[in-house]
Amino acid sequence: VQLQASGGGAVQAGVSLRLSCAASELTFGSYIMGWFRQAPGKERDIVASIDWSGFNTYYADSVKGRFTISRDNGKNTVYLQMNSLKPEDTAVYYCSAAAGVSFSMARLPGSYTYWGQGTLVTVSS
Repeated sequence: VQLQASGGGAVQAGVSLRLSCAASELTFGSYIMGWFRQAPGKERDIVASIDWSGFNTYYADSVKGRFTISRDNGKNTVYLQMNSLKPEDTAVYYCSAAAGVSFSMARLPGSYTYWGQGTLVTVSS
């Protein structure tokens, strides 16, 4: 199984970025997909998650109203649209896949089986 994240970069505060995560060797439609982030010296925290149907989503309070998670099961890809970026959004962003857990449990890193390699987002003021 491979999860290939892309779309990170160095940007100014206020702009937008869209992260993508392409999955291979995975029955993509059977998995809850999540985006996590980890800033230097901090724990890896949930940013957003989306269930297999795409109808149920979860967002961390810090990104509500600015970030949107979506998925295209036909393309085995999950996206994270990030608008109005802030310096505190600076982190390595990881996509992940979980199966066999409730959607509420999918807020925890330990619920995820597969992880991508991470893509760095740096937001300067």
